[in-house]
Amino acid sequence: QVQLVESGGGLVQAGGSLRLSCAASGRTFSRGAMGWFRQAPGAEREFVGRIAWSVGTTFYADSVTGRFTISRDNAKNTMYLQMSSLKPEDTAVYYCAADPSYLRALSGRYDYWGQGTQVTVSS
Repeated sequence: QVQLVESGGGLVQAGGSLRLSCAASGRTFSRGAMGWFRQAPGAEREFVGRIAWSVGTTFYADSVTGRFTISRDNAKNTMYLQMSSLKPEDTAVYYCAADPSYLRALSGRYDYWGQGTQVTVSS
């Protein structure tokens, strides 16, 4: 089992920045991928981005490209989401996810999920 715990959410003004963390514990893996998703009230869960755990390759949704950056610290088993130039439409609960298979992650399937952290961007 893998446990994922997000932190770093909060209230920020439009144009501001915020960094989310996702700490993994339990069974960890050297391959696979971790991803960020978000869900706004009344909306479906939306893919934000992912990182290949071993090589650090990242991929982002068009809506956040150029504003969000995903990184990871292998030694700490932690993934980060640096969010800049935040917009009110970025308001959502942000979830991190992990899967030991990169191919599964490419298809959007993740075995493990965190509990989410709220990000609110005021205009």
